[in-house]
Amino acid sequence: MRRADRLFRLVQTLRGGKLWTAARLSEIAEVSERTIYRDIADLQASGVPVEGAAGVGYVMRSGFDLPPLMFTEAEVTALALGARMVSAWGGHDMAGGARDALSKIEAVVPRAQDVQDALSRLSAPMDGMAASDRERLDVLDRQIRDRCLVRMVYVTPDGNHTNRRVQPLGLWFWGRVWTLVAWCELRSDFRMFRIDRIGVLEPLDDGFDPHPDRSLSACIAQIEAREGCVLPSDPLA
Repeated sequence: MRRADRLFRLVQTLRGGKLWTAARLSEIAEVSERTIYRDIADLQASGVPVEGAAGVGYVMRSGFDLPPLMFTEAEVTALALGARMVSAWGGHDMAGGARDALSKIEAVVPRAQDVQDALSRLSAPMDGMAASDRERLDVLDRQIRDRCLVRMVYVTPDGNHTNRRVQPLGLWFWGRVWTLVAWCELRSDFRMFRIDRIGVLEPLDDGFDPHPDRSLSACIAQIEAREGCVLPSDPLA
């Protein structure tokens, strides 16, 4: 759990007005009691009215609430549409994360109805995304984040099966198709693999170290040099 998420959960837990021991809070947040002590100190330093001490417990004075998040109508629309698209075309874990994020936003915005209004008028129907591809997306996303290798059987367009061991670098979505961008150890070069053509996927515990010549940015530079053009810029940049 990210620290920001942990602090948010601590505030939400303490808002109930009851006394909480550090041991109980550490169980809820899945961290050590020492981490809870540091988190409580940081919350107190930032003005959150938490009272108590180590060995006794902590309680929050009544009347405190998180400041409302101020989103414009366009921002709420963008968040709702993004959640819809991830739910329709992302992995199972990704879709769950999108729903949880929207729930958090809905809980703290001044007008929760704005989120529901946006969701009611925006749709991204789930069509053609196999459950197995959703599972592969989540597995590959974890392997990319953990910098761990992947072994797979890849089916080429002409029906041939090839065994590959790759260093996964990124996942690119092309509208209806996801591709894995990776460094292929068999070819000693960058390769893109369509997720829906992966026959067998095996996440490995073997890690790989970052290397400037085998990075995602190096892959993009190679594509641009080979094609003689500049890839479209990141729309969020």
